[in-house]
Amino acid sequence: MGTWLDAALGYIPRWLDYQMRQTEQPGCVIAVAKDGELLLEQAWGAADLKSGEALTPRHRFRVASHSKSFTAAAILKLREQGKLRLDDPVGRHVAGLHPDVAAVTLAQLLSHTAGLVRDGADTGQWSDRRPFLNEAEIRADLAAGPTIEPNTRLKYSNHGFGVLGLVVEAATDEPYNVWMAREIVAAAGLAETSPDMPIPPGTPFARGHGSKLPLGRRVVIPGENPTNALAAATGFVSTAADLARFFNQLAPEAETSLLTVASRREMTRRHWAEAHSSGQRHYGLGTGSGKLGDWDWFGHSGGFQGYITRTTTIPAERLTLSILTNAADGPAQGWSDGALHIFQRFAKEGAPAAELADWRGRWWGSWGAFDLLAMKDKVLVASPGLTNPLLDASEITVIGPDEGRIALAGSFANHGEPASLERGPDGTVAAVKLGGSRLQPEAELAAELKAKYED
Repeated sequence: MGTWLDAALGYIPRWLDYQMRQTEQPGCVIAVAKDGELLLEQAWGAADLKSGEALTPRHRFRVASHSKSFTAAAILKLREQGKLRLDDPVGRHVAGLHPDVAAVTLAQLLSHTAGLVRDGADTGQWSDRRPFLNEAEIRADLAAGPTIEPNTRLKYSNHGFGVLGLVVEAATDEPYNVWMAREIVAAAGLAETSPDMPIPPGTPFARGHGSKLPLGRRVVIPGENPTNALAAATGFVSTAADLARFFNQLAPEAETSLLTVASRREMTRRHWAEAHSSGQRHYGLGTGSGKLGDWDWFGHSGGFQGYITRTTTIPAERLTLSILTNAADGPAQGWSDGALHIFQRFAKEGAPAAELADWRGRWWGSWGAFDLLAMKDKVLVASPGLTNPLLDASEITVIGPDEGRIALAGSFANHGEPASLERGPDGTVAAVKLGGSRLQPEAELAAELKAKYED
């Protein structure tokens, strides 16, 4: 019998495979790391719908605001080296700013509480209507000072992290991209990450894609534009594997990291609550955080033209999950939460008992697909079409090799009714009965539907 983690890692790719088919997303890559070791890495779909190039785990993605976590790590590393302090006013390092902007601290910039404008007076860089801003353009947007009083609430600002990129340059006397590539990316052992475009010729690169509306089809978005002075906020290019490794070592519990434990605690602790939001989320220094069930998490998401990405670390389990999608409507957030629900349920219930080996697999009825998912001494009936496939899942208690009872189900389901396995001539399971419903393999249901409704 394997561990609960082995069992969860075995199911998550099957669930995501169904999600990819159902949502018709262009592509998705998942990576999972624990204690710095990569446990799972898999890709689905296309890197470019126009060319038909298949997506692989080696394809780089624009990972957008994940860049803020890298920049925060840089500031914390420079702090460890005695080159700056978190309570330094930014004007101590970057000259020529509006006096009220110069007075905000590095910690306020890192925690998005400096009160600065989010993206400036013209946000066309986020719609490919103009290039990303240079330093002079960022300074011009900040010339009027903060838009709200600093240190009063969480107010996200890409411009604020652009200024932090200038702080890195001032403290190191090197270009941001050069210093970051050596002192953060390489120091973290990441071989597939760059602070911005361009990346070396021939490097596998996943193109972005628009949503189906309003054209009724997806357009391909090149995704190659450099982010210039906003690289510290949104420029990074990476893979799910590298992001999983990087965020895994940001956990205070990590045994190996490019930062001290004290720096990692300061980065990932809850500094400010997210205002005007239904979610119980917080922001630290370049990292978001929250709670899912009994698990605390930290991480970051990213949104670039044609890309939605998400990386989440569960410090208590020393586990990191990264999901990258290459479409403007990519459900990376929902899939990340769904995968964490799967991990959490397996962690709670435990690995399946050996005698439940035949109570597994995907079974189909005219109302959709259901996954039999064994956990310890019970079998769950999961719904792979849901972003949380275990939401309100029925539970089967097995009372014989092929006989069970639906011991727990919703009021409108089959609570208390029998469950059973039907075997074929060779002894393998050929169908499943839940109450009065008979579920069969996908190919058999497809043939049945075709014969009834198409032939």
